[in-house]
Amino acid sequence: MSQLLCPSMMCADLQNLQHEVHQLDQAGVDIFHCDIMDGSFVPNFALGLSDVQAIRKSTDALVDVHLMIEDPADKIDWFLDAGADLIYIHPESERYVVKTLAHIKDRGKMAGIAINPDTSIETIKEMIYLCDYVLVMTVNPGFAGQKFQKFTIHKINKLVEMKKEFGFKIVVDGACSPEVILHLLKMGVDGFVLGTSALFGKPGTYQQIVASLRKTMQELPNEK
Repeated sequence: MSQLLCPSMMCADLQNLQHEVHQLDQAGVDIFHCDIMDGSFVPNFALGLSDVQAIRKSTDALVDVHLMIEDPADKIDWFLDAGADLIYIHPESERYVVKTLAHIKDRGKMAGIAINPDTSIETIKEMIYLCDYVLVMTVNPGFAGQKFQKFTIHKINKLVEMKKEFGFKIVVDGACSPEVILHLLKMGVDGFVLGTSALFGKPGTYQQIVASLRKTMQELPNEK
């Protein structure tokens, strides 16, 4: 399976959301990444439930929801009912993280944990047993266009070793430029959230940009 390319829909033209989804579908993206922010857990607001519903209605591709909100357990079923295939939660956002991850899986969907740059891997070890995906934030959550935090590479290296035992996939979110993508791909990362560093606001169509990324990734020698 090729590496996963996941457009960050908070960076899309939300006034033409259906058109954006169709264009990204034609480009062959893998997962539509939906950032939900409540203005409390992170100091910003982003997509909402209606946006997830609209994206779900416009594509047959996978849709993930990244909940950057307080007490996500209270809202999980909203997004599952809206058609999310994968939901990420942050371990700092609620008390009973394992219970919430188990609930997502009991609903027949994929569960993921999202870890901020200042979140230690040691704090999530017990949670990983229930995770299909681990979302590694390489910038502070809440805003697009930030600088890649290089020290997070050490965390990614540790997770690459852990996924051999636990079987989860690693997706990196934050400042994923083409250069960063190629470097992390060689390390063993499975997927990348594409925002303004690689996809949105760049010259060319989505199809041209995604095709160029795929070609470069496929030609990369396997150095893992």
